[in-house]
Amino acid sequence: MVEEFKIENPKIKWEECLRFISHNLTPDQYKTWFATIVYESYSQKDKVLLLRLPSPFAYEYIEEHYIDLLRKALHRSFGENVQLKYRVVYDKTNNIAPVMQAEPTANIDKPTKLTGINKSPTLIDSVTPLDSQLNPHLTFENFIEGDSNRMPRSIGMSIAEHPFKNMFNPFFIFGPSGCGKTHLINAIGAKIKERYYDKRVLYISARLFQVQFTDAVRQNKINEFIRFYQTIDVLIVDDIQEWMNATKTQDTFFHIFNHLFRNGKRIILASDRPPVDLEGMNERLLTRFKCGLIAELEKPNVQLCIDILNSKIRRDGLHIAQNVVEYIAQNANGSVRDLEGVVNSLMAYSVVYNSNIDLRLAERVIKRAVKSDNHPLTVDEIIEGVCKHFNVSQQNIATKSRKHDLVVARQVSMYLAQKYTKMPAARIGKLVGGRDHSTVIHSCNTIEKKISDDKEFEKEIKKIEKSFKLKNN
Repeated sequence: MVEEFKIENPKIKWEECLRFISHNLTPDQYKTWFATIVYESYSQKDKVLLLRLPSPFAYEYIEEHYIDLLRKALHRSFGENVQLKYRVVYDKTNNIAPVMQAEPTANIDKPTKLTGINKSPTLIDSVTPLDSQLNPHLTFENFIEGDSNRMPRSIGMSIAEHPFKNMFNPFFIFGPSGCGKTHLINAIGAKIKERYYDKRVLYISARLFQVQFTDAVRQNKINEFIRFYQTIDVLIVDDIQEWMNATKTQDTFFHIFNHLFRNGKRIILASDRPPVDLEGMNERLLTRFKCGLIAELEKPNVQLCIDILNSKIRRDGLHIAQNVVEYIAQNANGSVRDLEGVVNSLMAYSVVYNSNIDLRLAERVIKRAVKSDNHPLTVDEIIEGVCKHFNVSQQNIATKSRKHDLVVARQVSMYLAQKYTKMPAARIGKLVGGRDHSTVIHSCNTIEKKISDDKEFEKEIKKIEKSFKLKNN
């Protein structure tokens, strides 16, 4: 029989968990989400670990993004069959922090998510200070203006300055993922809170609202749930497309909406599509959405992407050449989220491999970090494909060898690199064996002439090009 796992000092074991978690995250990730967790107690008899989290938002984010890592850490230090209880702080002023616990069968070592945890909020009256759940880093100061967002940003700023005037209510923002919707609605909330510190401002995702509603129904606290939301002065709901076909959630929100609207409260909504495309949404609710102002956030164009990247680079104290910035902006699918992800990945690769942040590194990171059905070809991929076709090694075409097959492969690589990438000749030459720009131009002219004079050679080039297209599909 296996000897029972003993916990002699559970607080030390929790510290072991934190060390394991810190080794699997970046310092910023660890500091933001795990350094603020407080160990409260561990029951050896019941194998129940109680942790205190600083806010419902922290709880929601950790469960969504880090539950597997947390489960693995607890399994390593505390053994099997450990159950979690969370004490989540909803009201920091009065230290209201109810306990949330998992179902008896939700064990840490199981591969499934802890879905049985009670997520309902503590319902408090209007005189109690409220944690707004706003992200303090998403403000107007770092929301870069461009052609794609100028109008919504201007309206958002106007609402933030005069939130309780009867205009643009509700403010409905829609646009594709990564265009800056969450940033803008957070910025509006943050500015209102700054100007009207005594007002009850609340940011919440549609998913968490639905979870809270479901839990309130199960606990027979639906009236308390509605009363809580009726005390809000500025209600900001993100990703409301998640309510499509959630009829009961829609009905409840309809009553909350009407109460807030009649009493001159501010309502701000964000979605990945306009109201007309919210199939499965109650018509009377859609009518309410349309009675205010509907604004579209478009994907940022290349110039705005460049401006956003330069702002982030300055803010973070980074040094990235402008040609690399322009390449990222042209190939990040117009997604602000992808732009920031690429920059973070570039920094990580640069530190780990002690390499400069150049176009070659940017190409590799774009391939891995940005989802796309049609990625631009990189010089490395072109060289690889050409060498495979001519059956020569990539190392050899970078040498000064004048062997015929190596010269042809080298020249074809330069020709196709100039055709399929946005790189200047000097940069291509440097990547293909350290040649200068005149060599690249000469090679391209040579290959173009050979293609026009030799039909068999033209077929070979098309065959190589076809292999690139098949790879990208």
